[in-house]
Amino acid sequence: MTDKEAIIARFRSHVRGKAFDPTGYNTGHDGKEGHWLEVQMGLTPNGNNRPDLLGFEMKNQTSSGKTTFGDWSPDLNLWGRNTSDPSVGRLIRDTQFLPYFGTPNPLKNNRISWSGSVVPKIGNYNNYGQKLIITSSDDIQAVYSFEDDKRENKYEIIPEDLQRYVVLGQWTRDIIKEKLERKFNDQGWFKCLKDSNGIYNEIVFGLPINYDSWLNLVKDGIVYFDCGMYQNNPRPYAQWRANNDYWDSLITERYQ
Repeated sequence: MTDKEAIIARFRSHVRGKAFDPTGYNTGHDGKEGHWLEVQMGLTPNGNNRPDLLGFEMKNQTSSGKTTFGDWSPDLNLWGRNTSDPSVGRLIRDTQFLPYFGTPNPLKNNRISWSGSVVPKIGNYNNYGQKLIITSSDDIQAVYSFEDDKRENKYEIIPEDLQRYVVLGQWTRDIIKEKLERKFNDQGWFKCLKDSNGIYNEIVFGLPINYDSWLNLVKDGIVYFDCGMYQNNPRPYAQWRANNDYWDSLITERYQ
């Protein structure tokens, strides 16, 4: 039996025909169904940056319309130990970086986050003067331009010494390449799919993914940075994602 056949056998024996049972899971935890599925497939939920099962990365069907490659923070940034911009140095995350470069959420008592529309994407600068760029060394950078910041009160928000071009964070090629390829460039990936009633009924497989092909997707905006960092929570929530319709286009094999 091949590794792929073993995975299909696990799915057919322990997942197919079942719906998610939330008993014993924290109802407020977004990853509860993914953890349940890992248990059904014989895995112990963990945060290891390695393929989940027999060299394959496992993904779960999501209701959000998007699926995550990984939670990968920039290895160089303005709030961490290793700065992304030596001319700036290190900023205190909750009281400096987020107030300068994030945005308040009126539904959360104006808690400031680096999430939603403020998060930089490939292409043009957003209204907060931020975007993602790919350097000549194939690093990914989140950058800020005071000139392109459209906020009317930007002079009040941004300190005078930061009223210029600043590198907010960098995903250095060799570091993010290792993370991506360790998970996705072994035997590939698989996803367990549900029918309209929430019953798992199919398992699909896709080919391995290397950094160069993934970076091209970043350049095209197909893979995007989807951050959820906010004040008083140490987790960075630095997700790299693609919409589910793109993941569907990568499917090479289907089994029921």
